[in-house]
Amino acid sequence: MKTTLTIITIIAFTFMPFVSRAQDQSENDTETEIQLTEEDLQQLEQYRVYADSVESAMNYKYGKISLDGGLAVIDVPEGYKFLEKEQANYIMSDVWGNPEDASTLGLLIKEDESPIDATYAIEISYSEEGYIEDEDAEDLDYDDLLEEMQEDAIANNIELEKLGYPTANLVGWAAPPFYDKENHKLHWAKELKFDGYDTNTLNYNIRVLGRKGFITLNVIGDMSVLSDVQQNIDPILTSTTFNAGNQYSDFNPDIDEVAAYGIGGLIAGKVLAKAGFFALIAKFWKFIAIGAIAVFGGLRKKIFGSKEA
Repeated sequence: MKTTLTIITIIAFTFMPFVSRAQDQSENDTETEIQLTEEDLQQLEQYRVYADSVESAMNYKYGKISLDGGLAVIDVPEGYKFLEKEQANYIMSDVWGNPEDASTLGLLIKEDESPIDATYAIEISYSEEGYIEDEDAEDLDYDDLLEEMQEDAIANNIELEKLGYPTANLVGWAAPPFYDKENHKLHWAKELKFDGYDTNTLNYNIRVLGRKGFITLNVIGDMSVLSDVQQNIDPILTSTTFNAGNQYSDFNPDIDEVAAYGIGGLIAGKVLAKAGFFALIAKFWKFIAIGAIAVFGGLRKKIFGSKEA
């Protein structure tokens, strides 16, 4: 038995905005008729049950929340909700298909969305790489730095192919680097193009510098969310601060280690040689390409065709 449904019906039926965004469908496609079998409808029902079960298990937090045993604090921005470390890792690994990351401290999601249909998420993590000296910040040529990063991306594609990931090219700055020297916070955004994908990936990076390392707020999404992130960048930036004793100003040169790179190296990704460049690439690629929509299997191809996003 087959059932004829329109795309707009499916959207209302199964949280399909997430899939439609990933597939970059135009408004003109919303009334296209498709044929769904009983097996297809069963898959839709399974997805709905799965999405409901994930959402009902989440324990969202609001207000001020301690991170990593008192290392820092996050004051959840208005319009967002926060998942603490255990549930954040569950979403990142079990739902989105990434390796579990011990450095993850939590996950910010828009308040009116769920991890299943999120337009974007902000992963919060901590890296104890040493004190980042910032004397080079004012002298950096970001055009030259971009060219260096683009060359590195091309060189890294050889390893990406070996690991079975799509190759990735750095298109350019989605937002040029900016360093707030007074508050020791750095942010910039890159636009990445993964081979075989029509929709480019946004990698919006925020670094909060501290005494022994830095907190990362990594925005995971595609380029369509850039304007939303930029509109909310100020509350996102001010949301996370180190506690007394861990702040940038608490650095003691007699006992604390200095990182092997400065602001330029932090932007260029020199830290990733230790943290694992390919694991990070896989992290935000998998969120876009796989995520929870893998539940659809062949149904996804039937609705949107065999071409990947």
